[in-house]
Amino acid sequence: MRIQVLGPLSAEVNGVSIVPTAGKPRQLLALLAFYPGRVVPVPTLMEEIWGSNSPQSAMTTLQTYILQLRRRLGTAMGPDAPGAAKEVLATRHGGYLLQIAPDAVDVHRYEQLVAQGRRAFGEGEDERAALHFRDALGLWQGPALVDVRLGPVLEIEVMRLQESRLATVERCIDAELRCGRHTEVIAELIDLIARHPQHEGLHSQAMVALYRSGRQATALDVYRRLRMRLVQELGVEPSPQLRRLHQAMLAVDPALDVAGGPRGLSTFDLYAA
Repeated sequence: MRIQVLGPLSAEVNGVSIVPTAGKPRQLLALLAFYPGRVVPVPTLMEEIWGSNSPQSAMTTLQTYILQLRRRLGTAMGPDAPGAAKEVLATRHGGYLLQIAPDAVDVHRYEQLVAQGRRAFGEGEDERAALHFRDALGLWQGPALVDVRLGPVLEIEVMRLQESRLATVERCIDAELRCGRHTEVIAELIDLIARHPQHEGLHSQAMVALYRSGRQATALDVYRRLRMRLVQELGVEPSPQLRRLHQAMLAVDPALDVAGGPRGLSTFDLYAA
């Protein structure tokens, strides 16, 4: 079985999709996929599907959804595997679980690659870190579970993944800047700061990439526009790190031309106090 949640929900067995068309069974499958090999308690499943207003028939309805998923599993597994669906989507005391390896689900492969990238970055292995990060980001096919209605449990998981994806993008660009690929990341950074207009870390990366590419005026304009936005919308000045980076650019500080920096530090952290 292969399951994808980093984009539209996809789950296949022997090349046959087992994703239900009905909304609530889709939620159920998506939630179970986040915890392969682990029992998901019945109350958690009910909270995801019905929130805090579970009907009296909730337990019976939940069992019906499980049966529907097992039926789709059984069809995909074929007649040579009788009863196997119950082993894959198993009943346990107090809940249900998907008996599949964690790396059968893309989100777990993503998190493994991110962890490898972070270790490499901390060890100063910037090329290897960037490779792991790009492989992790390449698993995304769009917003997580874009075609699944999100209940309270899945909503938290998706929010966590969105934050993780943005942090991974930022750390990947840190690694690539340390490798001297400042020109190559400019277009991506321009898009990112447009999508995240108050994100100081991304703006600092855009400033450094532009500055090292011989575009000092454009780098300073990125700072000017961010500062104006922060002051007008939030009533705050940019962080001390960003202000120090701005001053370094005004002073044409030779340290700005150094691709790397202390091992394990991000572009933004280089200008921390």
